[in-house]
Amino acid sequence: MIRLQKFLSESGVTSRRQGEKLIVSGKITVDGQVVRLLGTKVDPAKNQVAINGKLIRAKAKRFLALNKPPKILCTRHDTHKRPTVFDLLPHNFGHLFTVGRLDSDSEGLILLTNDGEFCQTVSHPRNGMPKTYHVTLAKRVDSGELERLKDGLNDDGDLLKAKHAKLLHANNTRSQVELVLKEGKNREIRRMFKVLGYRVLCLRRIAVGPVKLGELPIGKWRVLSQPEITSCLRLADK
Repeated sequence: MIRLQKFLSESGVTSRRQGEKLIVSGKITVDGQVVRLLGTKVDPAKNQVAINGKLIRAKAKRFLALNKPPKILCTRHDTHKRPTVFDLLPHNFGHLFTVGRLDSDSEGLILLTNDGEFCQTVSHPRNGMPKTYHVTLAKRVDSGELERLKDGLNDDGDLLKAKHAKLLHANNTRSQVELVLKEGKNREIRRMFKVLGYRVLCLRRIAVGPVKLGELPIGKWRVLSQPEITSCLRLADK
């Protein structure tokens, strides 16, 4: 027996928190009866759970790492018919959702799952899951300005801050910097460097917590190992 909101999360239909809202609003039934009590427990093998009358069936949990190419969206559907990360997956993986996002111009590691609780735990800003990026800039970077990234920059009242920043290599026309962020605000890295007067040529995420992009080819995916999944949850809990 498991709590109803946990069953909803593990079935991949919603996060646990959103599941609680659906229960309280009377949109969930168990064996045909509306249930509003958050402490309700169900046996997935015996009870029939439905949302707005549609039966929910427990799905096997999936956890994937994908190397997102640039110009690919991290959304399920796009009104302009642009390609999305789901176009890179088998059709029967359509029930997955992304754990956080990368903007269209960025590339690199994106995680996908059908486990709502895992998604919520890893992606929620309060848990501070570190994410590592390699950023190529259009001119030589001043090392002193990397310190400003760690101190924090103000952009229209929003504090943008890197946990770590170091120069990987540079010449007179290019620089490559490694950044680690813990919050992941909208287009945060691009905004940081715009404040400093640098143009970003390439933005590539190479790690989410303990999960590394490694040698995964661009546009390809792999299944996360159990140690990677466990490490992500432990790191988020800290």
